Amino acid sequence: MNSTAIREQSAERLVLLGSADEGTVTRISASVATARQSCRCVAAVTLAKMHESLRRRAPCVVLFDDQILGSASLEETLLRFTELAPVALVAAPERCNEVGHWVARGDVEFISRVGDFAPLAAAIVLRRIRWAEQADSPAGAPWKELPADFAAILRHEINNPLTGILGNAELLLAHYGDKLPVAALQRVETVVDLAVRLREATRRLTNAIESERQPIPAQ
Repeated sequence: MNSTAIREQSAERLVLLGSADEGTVTRISASVATARQSCRCVAAVTLAKMHESLRRRAPCVVLFDDQILGSASLEETLLRFTELAPVALVAAPERCNEVGHWVARGDVEFISRVGDFAPLAAAIVLRRIRWAEQADSPAGAPWKELPADFAAILRHEINNPLTGILGNAELLLAHYGDKLPVAALQRVETVVDLAVRLREATRRLTNAIESERQPIPAQ
């Protein structure tokens, strides 16, 4: 392989798609390839094939349908995939709560397997590719173009209502936790857990934005 081909391959972004539905994968691949010619989509019809692809080269985005899991653990699979790249998960709507903490951290995008979800899946993959391109560009991360006070706005607009959500949920647990049905109790506990995680994600994001914008000390 000549040096030009090596440079082109290194610049090429890989998208890993895992699904047993070849028609859906073909449509998503076509949409991504049309919008981003520098990207290459690799389809895998089994979880083993997905892992095999990951061993060869790290993708910039992973999208998979939970139907490909078989008896494998969703939690363990997400842990493995999110260590390498952002993940878009296609699953039945009722699984949304199950991955809520991953979504709150920004590691996973959830796509409900309802109707024709392929256009949404392609749009999410393309958005993640754009973010990766911006993060690698001389301009830096996507938030470089945001207003100077964006971190403060983010804290105010998210943390204020979030504090109310968390406070009310904790009051429900404190005063009525022993009276609630088990299913309702679990849902309130999930609200608390997701609110805490979202608050932490907001803190990390605002800190990252402010850190990126710190002036470089003069030498």
